[in-house]
Amino acid sequence: MSERRACQASGFGRASHRYKSRRDPAPALRMRLKDLAASRVRYGYRRLHILLQREGWVINHKRVYRLYSEEGLSIRTRSPKRRRSSRYRVGRATAEHANEVWSMDFVSDRLFDDRPFRILTILDCHTREALATCARTNFRAYQVAEELDRLVALRGKPASIRVDNGPEFAGRMLDQWAYLNKVELDFSRPGKLDDNAFIEAFNARLRSECLNASWFLSMADARSRIEAWREDYNHHRPHTSLGNLTPAKFADQLGKVREFS
Repeated sequence: MSERRACQASGFGRASHRYKSRRDPAPALRMRLKDLAASRVRYGYRRLHILLQREGWVINHKRVYRLYSEEGLSIRTRSPKRRRSSRYRVGRATAEHANEVWSMDFVSDRLFDDRPFRILTILDCHTREALATCARTNFRAYQVAEELDRLVALRGKPASIRVDNGPEFAGRMLDQWAYLNKVELDFSRPGKLDDNAFIEAFNARLRSECLNASWFLSMADARSRIEAWREDYNHHRPHTSLGNLTPAKFADQLGKVREFS
């Protein structure tokens, strides 16, 4: 059957049948989008859109989403269903200033030969800056105190530190450190992860974007990669709760406002 008779029988216009899109295929943009998605495998199209804008691409999020879908870059993850409702502990004040409240926790992982190691993560609850991601094969309470001393020498003392009830945090060593430095230790309630939600969210990003995506050959390799990810998190990764600014940029703006006022 000819094209004319087929289009006439189906009621489909010949012009529509012969139409060829004039839309720019944007090969350079597609390649850059694929490169960013490959280097940041846990970023969605919205964060990738922000990174493209930083590089000077004049493009809206809807076009980024279309290209993101056409290139098959989306990653589907199944989230467990919430079994019960939860809420933040009543009475806990939010951090209003940088260096006012820190949050601290441990993350565990393994090297390629199945040797375990732990990572001490420390976060500023206001600026969301990752202050430390210290990796060791094992941690003692005095080593936690040494890492806090290092941060205090760089940034000054926080008013309080949110921690869980682990032995490194609930022992005499950290209690003595807090007493001598006049820092309050704010312990979470047992079994209530939302009491320390900031560090739990940060640890989830660390595991998703760095630990699960890396194959550590040694402790030196693990420290190097984790520290590189921390620098990227602080200086390049857009944070939605900070208006898509990076934690370092947000902290820098806070410092400028404080100097101006």
